[in-house]
Amino acid sequence: MVLIAILIGTLAAGIGSVWIAAALSFGALARYTQHMLSLAAGALLATAFLHLLPEAFESQAGAHDLFLTLLVGLVFFFLLDKAELWHHGHEHHHHGDAPSHQPAHEHPHRHAHDRPHGATHAHAHDHKPGSWAVLTGDSVHCFGDGILIASAFMADLHLGVIAALAVLAHEVPHHMGDLVVLRGGGGDRRVALVKVSLAGAVTALGGTAGYFVVERLQDWLPYFLAVASSSFIYVALADLIPQLQKRLSARETLAQIVWLGAGIGLVTLVSGLAHRH
Repeated sequence: MVLIAILIGTLAAGIGSVWIAAALSFGALARYTQHMLSLAAGALLATAFLHLLPEAFESQAGAHDLFLTLLVGLVFFFLLDKAELWHHGHEHHHHGDAPSHQPAHEHPHRHAHDRPHGATHAHAHDHKPGSWAVLTGDSVHCFGDGILIASAFMADLHLGVIAALAVLAHEVPHHMGDLVVLRGGGGDRRVALVKVSLAGAVTALGGTAGYFVVERLQDWLPYFLAVASSSFIYVALADLIPQLQKRLSARETLAQIVWLGAGIGLVTLVSGLAHRH
């Protein structure tokens, strides 16, 4: 039963997020891109601080060890981002894409997922190998998401639903960035959608692997949850919120706050409904 729930949750988060991203990128909803970023940030933070961490601290694990795991997780994701930034900057420097006066670390090709969504991609002319690099990185990221969702489901079915919704929310803006890269220069929308959907489906593989790993390592479950929290917190604070930190009008700022609150409220509401049943 738990494995079936994990498969449903991971497929919904992995593939569902791609289709929502396509609707936002290609459809009439494109103007709501910034609102989606705010919603995702709120959902991630609420999931980490109101659900995953409390669940971890209710276990027998020591508070010091859990906080240490959270800290190590945050540093790990920071270093992972730095490594990817260096890789892309180094790659484009060798391809001659970056002007000689521009340091590699200032290259506009930031994180594969974290460029300003909805904006024109600075590397619409990227070569095909770059596109496959994005798909490879996205697949690895989705595999990790699957393991995190499985960890949450193993702890509590309701918690798993919350985690799956949170992953879905934060993957939407990521996949929007992927679709922009794969469509570079006016490529076929359908081909881009199929490729990113296949990468999203890897979430289910991660969920299946996570189910068997977590089942054998129940004592480590609180630490899996802490790592999941560090992932969500890092994505929200390092990737999503910085894209919202712009000088805006009072009305636009209020809209950001409302959508951020909506993300927090959505997670809280779904959690409350789940615990009633």
